[in-house]
Amino acid sequence: MKAHHAAMKDTRPRVAMLLGDPNGIGPEVGLKVLANPDTARLAQVVLFTNDAILESGFAVTGLSRAVLAGVEIRALDLIDARAITPGQASAAGGRAALASLTAAARAAQQGAVEAIVFAPLNKHAMRLAGLEQEDELRLLQELFAIDGFVSEFNITQGLWTSRVTSHVPLRDVASHITRARVVDAIRIVHRYLAASGKAAPRIAVAGLNPHAGDGGSIGREEIDVIAPAVADAQREGIAAAGPLSPDTMFLMAQRGDYDAVVSMYHDQGQIAMKLMGFEQGVTLHGGLPVPVATCASGTAFDIVGRNIANAKGLQQALEIAAAIATSDSRRLRDAAIPA
Repeated sequence: MKAHHAAMKDTRPRVAMLLGDPNGIGPEVGLKVLANPDTARLAQVVLFTNDAILESGFAVTGLSRAVLAGVEIRALDLIDARAITPGQASAAGGRAALASLTAAARAAQQGAVEAIVFAPLNKHAMRLAGLEQEDELRLLQELFAIDGFVSEFNITQGLWTSRVTSHVPLRDVASHITRARVVDAIRIVHRYLAASGKAAPRIAVAGLNPHAGDGGSIGREEIDVIAPAVADAQREGIAAAGPLSPDTMFLMAQRGDYDAVVSMYHDQGQIAMKLMGFEQGVTLHGGLPVPVATCASGTAFDIVGRNIANAKGLQQALEIAAAIATSDSRRLRDAAIPA
């Protein structure tokens, strides 16, 4: 019997965990997640970090290296302790975040990990460090050589959102709203919801303008672009509805009329989702070969070092990524295939 148990394969997914920007709350919330007994039950954690970042997290949380028991450490040359400036965006912090994200992506390409979970990054710090892409999702898209549509999903209280545009200036949003991109945003959230086990997902599609254009009197994007895209999705058998007025759409979704919302730009969806549950919110990157997830909260420079940062969102991110990684692999590969 003992020999049989010794030979049993560990079926927990191998999940890369990154501690995010070393100047933010990432090291402390990451260690809190590792200290949670549920983490070891759900995943084999592969931690991409270095001693300087770990020690900064231990100093804030009061946790000991005992939380690393059973965790595989991938030691990287990320940042010197003297270069860590808590609460401040820096090029050094951005380089550390980018290096760990790149290393985890390479490990996923090699089959060494089946999912990636990262603590909050800081886009300004990453740009100081040389990030040329729009955001970390576009960086991962490039690292994984994905040509098709990718999207951030925000998940709170069982409601999902995808976006047609993401981290672009508001003045540029309208020019990025095309029929093809709207259809892609509908398709990708439909695929991932179906892959996660949700039968016939109901998807609300937002308008771009106030009152969804009010019949064309406040803009024509709804008439010329969004409504035709919704019709295209419906012809594919997707239960999509819209364009709906952005100021009431989330009320309908929150009461259970829809399983997902497609927003036209970042804050149109993010403000509503964060009001619904900021501390438990999760961001999942869709269209990549492996699930990549993080908490919806940012680096929270204003509370760094006070040991009050809530780890619930990062814990939820790990749970979602681990669940997807252990689901039917064929369904998930299909979900990640760009249109």
